[in-house]
Amino acid sequence: MRVVGGRHRGRGLVAPPGDVVRPTSDRAREALFNILSHGDFAADGSPFAGENIVDAFAGTGALGIEALSRDAARAAFIELDRAALRALRQNLAALDEEDAADIFACDATRPPRAPYRAALAFLDPPYRSGLAAPALAALASAGWLAPRALSVIELAAKEPFSPPAGFAMIDERVYGAARLIFLRNDGGTR
Repeated sequence: MRVVGGRHRGRGLVAPPGDVVRPTSDRAREALFNILSHGDFAADGSPFAGENIVDAFAGTGALGIEALSRDAARAAFIELDRAALRALRQNLAALDEEDAADIFACDATRPPRAPYRAALAFLDPPYRSGLAAPALAALASAGWLAPRALSVIELAAKEPFSPPAGFAMIDERVYGAARLIFLRNDGGTR
């Protein structure tokens, strides 16, 4: 696993042994950031460059680190698993990104009050866990999402998903076993 773009491009990332985490594949991460950087979402400028982001169910931190590599201002990582937290901290240290990162060792469905609002949120819960919608609602309730923030959820390709109240699905893409769902938190359009 490696960083696919930005100033850390090509740098390796570590993951805990076993199946504690299921990192987003390099291919899906590259496709996601191409969509965010060059697709319809970039019409008004990058949704992450110079912005705060939140990476919930962070695991290794690959999505948040990718955003930091591509000039996100600050990244909040929410992760509960201890082995994943060790890998996340190791990845941030290896890339010298600790000063731009905040780590919250907690359940993404019960996050603390946000220290700042994020323009972009990544949620990558365990496949078929049913945690995406509750976590997204909890992040919004705890003040993590800026007005009109974009949220990207990764689920299994055929996993059912219904957005919580106040969120509108605006796009979705399938990459192998993964499905990326793009939402806005106010029901607005792109």
